[in-house]
Amino acid sequence: MGTVKILPEILSNKIAAGEVVERPASVVKELVENALDAKSTSITVDVEKGGRSLIRISDNGLGMTKDDALLSLERYATSKIYTDQDLFSIQTLGFRGEALPSIASVSRFSMISRDEESVSGTRISVEGGKITEVSDAGAPVGTMITVKDLFFNTPARRKFLKTIPTEMGHIADMISRIALAHPGVRIKLTHNGQTVYQWSESKDPRYRVLDVLGKDVQGDLRPVDFSQNNIRVTGWVASDRNCRSTGREIYLYVNQRFVRDRIISHALLEGFSGRLMKGKFPVAVLFIVLAPHEVDVNVHPTKNEVRFSESKTIHGVVSSAVALALREPQKNISTRIFPAELPIVEPLGAFQENPAKAFRFEPLVSEEKPSAPADPSFNRRGFPLTEIREQTRLWERRFFSDLRIVGQIHNTYIIAEDSEGCILIDQHAAHERVIYEQIQWRGENQLVPSQGLLMPEIFEPGFRESEILLNLIPELSKAGWDMEPFGGESFAIKAVPSVLADCDVIPVIREILEKIIDLGFTTDLKSALDESKKIMACHSAIRASQSLSERQVQKLMEQLDACENASNCPHGRPTWIRLSRQELEKRFRRTL
Repeated sequence: MGTVKILPEILSNKIAAGEVVERPASVVKELVENALDAKSTSITVDVEKGGRSLIRISDNGLGMTKDDALLSLERYATSKIYTDQDLFSIQTLGFRGEALPSIASVSRFSMISRDEESVSGTRISVEGGKITEVSDAGAPVGTMITVKDLFFNTPARRKFLKTIPTEMGHIADMISRIALAHPGVRIKLTHNGQTVYQWSESKDPRYRVLDVLGKDVQGDLRPVDFSQNNIRVTGWVASDRNCRSTGREIYLYVNQRFVRDRIISHALLEGFSGRLMKGKFPVAVLFIVLAPHEVDVNVHPTKNEVRFSESKTIHGVVSSAVALALREPQKNISTRIFPAELPIVEPLGAFQENPAKAFRFEPLVSEEKPSAPADPSFNRRGFPLTEIREQTRLWERRFFSDLRIVGQIHNTYIIAEDSEGCILIDQHAAHERVIYEQIQWRGENQLVPSQGLLMPEIFEPGFRESEILLNLIPELSKAGWDMEPFGGESFAIKAVPSVLADCDVIPVIREILEKIIDLGFTTDLKSALDESKKIMACHSAIRASQSLSERQVQKLMEQLDACENASNCPHGRPTWIRLSRQELEKRFRRTL
């Protein structure tokens, strides 16, 4: 007897479901895209328990006859392609004919649909891929699909689902992406009976963009509209003042299809060349329109990836479009040397001694000499003794405070010297370390000082961010924050840590949440809180390209001497490097 057999249809549908239906958000995506292809102008998405127990999609689209409804549940049945030419010129969101049978094979599925010419609608019920009911039903024109108990018959898949907030976060993100590309469609999303998003129809796509991205980018969005080589790029980009710590607010579309594409992403970042700090990402919504036969959307089951016939051309057009939207005069960078005599100027910003505006940077460790470290090759401050090259312990000689300050280069790096050679100090990284240890020390020994706001700041995060923030509020209060829910997904920020008194606090809290989501700290409150302290230190530290007085530099040196680990910023970057005298002499060929 042969060993090769044809799989039963239900089993093959389950295998297909493994490719198409990764999680509840995949179901929502496929069904909403079908509703859009049916020319719907109103779509409602109802979800319960993060999509585990219920997903219901209702639309007012064209609907289906009884025969078409039954055929739609057959694998590879589709109304969107008929010939080879159609396959290589896709103009619809769905086309593979796998979504409905795949979803129905791993859920308790029902569909009610009616087209405009039919007197009544058709109800079809399916359980685990097997049709259990076909009947007439009263229904308006359009389609309503209900998916219950997703993966009930594939427990191995169900156990890999994440928590309800996580799965619901993926659904909310998915709906946001779709909503951006279809401003003319009314879209509503509910979870456990509560409205999450409700976007009304808009003729001006800018309003939908602001609804999705949030009001904090209003006034900073630059329109993109550029055409070249039969390719058109439209949309909006925010300036580098509204950059993010992750790429979650980069929305890229090809012929109205949301995609993840390295070529377009790289082109977007190239358009921002010279404007973004390392590790920062722009806020952008870009729509690329080109001939359907120039792009292959059939390269991945979820249709999130595409392949271009002329990828270099696409890259060049997108990069040019973004750069043109951002074009503005560039500022010159200067080098400044401190004179021997410099008038003492009062410190600025976070160096201020006013406790209402910032911390008093008191010594973070005892002034008494500590006992010798366990590892004789490293001192307590974290500097290798081989780099210091002196027998004297660091705490016995005040390393940074004893340096002779020469000046600044590019208003970013402090130049200093000692008997060993030249020292370059990154002023932002160094001050970041100082503030981070100050916040850590305060948090361990007492509450971090807060600065009350004259008027509360209203923060409107997305669904996933708001769920995380609710869990973080008790811990953030220990770090100097005072905030509370303000209806829906909004939060009122009433006080901030004193070190952030002069900062725009909305970007700070947004970056905290983005980084926590990106690093997966949704349940680890300790790690999440530590990440928030790093971001707070980064935002409140002096910046690169900021001119400092001699007094400010000397104060920073004293603060570095008080740090437990002065060699690295909280993110691990070095705060200083040494060019030894020997190395300098070799480079100038004074010695061999």
